Amino acid sequence: MFSTTRTRAALTAIAVVAATLLASCETPPPPPPPVVAAPPAPPPITLSSSIIEKASAYRGYMQRAAAIGSTFENGDQIQASLKIGVAYEPKQFLSGATAYAAVLALQDPTYVASVRAFATDPAQRQSVINQIIADPAYAVGFKGSDTAAGRIIDTLGAGGLKLYTSGKAVKQAAYDVQRAKWSLLPVLDRDGRLAYAKTMSSTPGLADSADVAAMQQASMGGVPVVPAPPADPTAASAPVVGLRSAPPPYKPLVIRGLAVAALAALGYAGDDKLPLIEAVMAEPASAMCLNMGKLNLYQCLAVAKPHYEDVFCLGQHVMIDTGMCVLKASGAELPYEPPPPPKPEPVVKKKPVAKKAPTKKKG
Repeated sequence: MFSTTRTRAALTAIAVVAATLLASCETPPPPPPPVVAAPPAPPPITLSSSIIEKASAYRGYMQRAAAIGSTFENGDQIQASLKIGVAYEPKQFLSGATAYAAVLALQDPTYVASVRAFATDPAQRQSVINQIIADPAYAVGFKGSDTAAGRIIDTLGAGGLKLYTSGKAVKQAAYDVQRAKWSLLPVLDRDGRLAYAKTMSSTPGLADSADVAAMQQASMGGVPVVPAPPADPTAASAPVVGLRSAPPPYKPLVIRGLAVAALAALGYAGDDKLPLIEAVMAEPASAMCLNMGKLNLYQCLAVAKPHYEDVFCLGQHVMIDTGMCVLKASGAELPYEPPPPPKPEPVVKKKPVAKKAPTKKKG
């Protein structure tokens, strides 16, 4: 019994030693892989709600003003059309055009992807932001800027041309309507309508809430507010095969629109950055055109007396002038204007030379 117990103990000890030896001969398990921290997610595309509202207010005015008809039946209709046309403040109007340009550029996937490639690394992102703020033209260097610029130029240009063309029809109506006797009657409360024009020209326009929501979605990559134009806009039946590439140089409005879009793609154009974004959007040179149009409008209304002269002020200084300012600011092709006919040369009447009476021959 005692011998058996000792034998079992010995065998157990031998088994333990053998197991230990075998364990020491096995390959140790590989160490766990190092924990690699995932890179921080780039900030989302952010565009201030105030910028989107300005873009919507601009687009809304352009649509309403271009829809003014050229058929007038009474003075009240003329005054109602004038109230629509004068209702924009030049500084906000130009800022709205630039904001709309930024929304349009954010609809270009190539441009947005090119900019957002610099958004992952915080240091690189901040460096690009600083470059754009210092020089908005830096935004032209991103891939896709040519097609984004093409979308801006074509869209703003189409709106400006539509307003300009409608204005030409209204201006012509100023001559056609004179066949009606009522158009020759004096405008009532001439001073009041001039004061109204000046008041509305210093009052910021309001945006439509539904349009603001649509633009907000478009700036985030949603449904575009404007369909992509075909590569050849002159081919009406051509399928949309790509965006039109507009090579530089670009007008300042287009450059600043691209810059705001780039800052938005880098997540640096939210409400907290609004003062900085507005500084990037400022373009005093283009504002001179709109300010001059307003000044000409005030002078026109100040001297206009019969109704048909108000129609002329509306067509020329509200619609044609504003449409032309938009066309010039966007860099779109300007409409052909035939040169004025040459002035007739004054006819110099020659004085008749008196014929000398024949001298009588002396007989």
